[in-house]
Amino acid sequence: MKTQGDMILDKSLMELGGKGLFTKELDTSLLNNEVDICVHSMKDVPTWLPDGTVLPCNLPREDTNDAFIAGDGSVKSIADLPDNAVIGTASLRRQAQLMAKNPTFKCVNFRGNVQTRLRKLDDGVVDATLLAIAGLKRMDMDGCATSVLDWDEMLPAVAQGAIGIQCRSDDERSLKYIDALNHPDTKACVDCERAFLAALDGNCKTPIAGQARIVGGEMLFRGLIAMPDGSELYETSASGAVSDAVSMGTKAGEELKARVGDKFFEMMVEMSPQLAPGQVTSK
Repeated sequence: MKTQGDMILDKSLMELGGKGLFTKELDTSLLNNEVDICVHSMKDVPTWLPDGTVLPCNLPREDTNDAFIAGDGSVKSIADLPDNAVIGTASLRRQAQLMAKNPTFKCVNFRGNVQTRLRKLDDGVVDATLLAIAGLKRMDMDGCATSVLDWDEMLPAVAQGAIGIQCRSDDERSLKYIDALNHPDTKACVDCERAFLAALDGNCKTPIAGQARIVGGEMLFRGLIAMPDGSELYETSASGAVSDAVSMGTKAGEELKARVGDKFFEMMVEMSPQLAPGQVTSK
C-alpha cells in the first residue's frame, strides 16, 4: 500500500502538510476492516491517532542516530564541510541543527528512496546528505555512511529508529498477539519522546528533536526546538523513573514551550507556508 507521502516526492513534507501523509491511507484501511494491523516507522506517525485505533506495541529499537554521508572522500564530518556547502535534506530538524553550526550552508529538499538520494550525491547535486542510520542498517547499506553522528552533533528525531504496530482498539485478537511483540524499554522511550512532541504541538513544519534512553534503570531525555534557519535553538534535558516516561516528556515539552515564548511560535507560523530560509528546491 502506498501513501501520499510515498508518492509525492518533489515537495517537502512542510509544503505537503506534515506527517499524516504517511498514515492517512493506512488509518482508513484499518478502520474499514481492510487490514488488521498497520506497521509504522514511528517517526512518521502523528502524535494523535484516529478514534478507534491504538498503537500499543514497539519492536526493539535500532540505532537512533543520523548518518552523515559526504560525496568528497576527504570530508569526514560536518565540521569538514566548507562554507556554502549544499546539503540534501527534507528535514527541518536536520537543517536547523546544521545551520546553527554554519549559517552559510544551503539545504536542498531531498526526498525519495535511499538509492535515489545516494545517486544524487554521487552525481554532485549536493556535497553531503544525512539519513537515519537505522534505515541504512535495515537495508544492509550502513557501509555508505561516512560517520554516525552522536547526539551532540545531531539530536535525532522523536521516535527515530523505532517500529510500531497499530490496530483497532476493539480487536482483542490482534491486541493479544501484538502485546507479545512489544519491547517495554523501547515503548517507554518512544512514549516519552512523543509526549514531548505533543506538548510542543510539533509537526513537520517545526524543527524539533527529542530522544530518550534508559541507562542503569533511569530514563534520560534530551530535546530541542529551533528556528528553521538555526538562528534560535533551545535545548532541554530531564531524567527520572522509567515509569514516569510520559509525564517526563510532557513536562519537558511544556517547560521548553514556556521558555521560547509565544513570539517564537508566531514567527514559526509566519514562516511555515513558504520554504524555510536556507532551504532551496532541487529537481
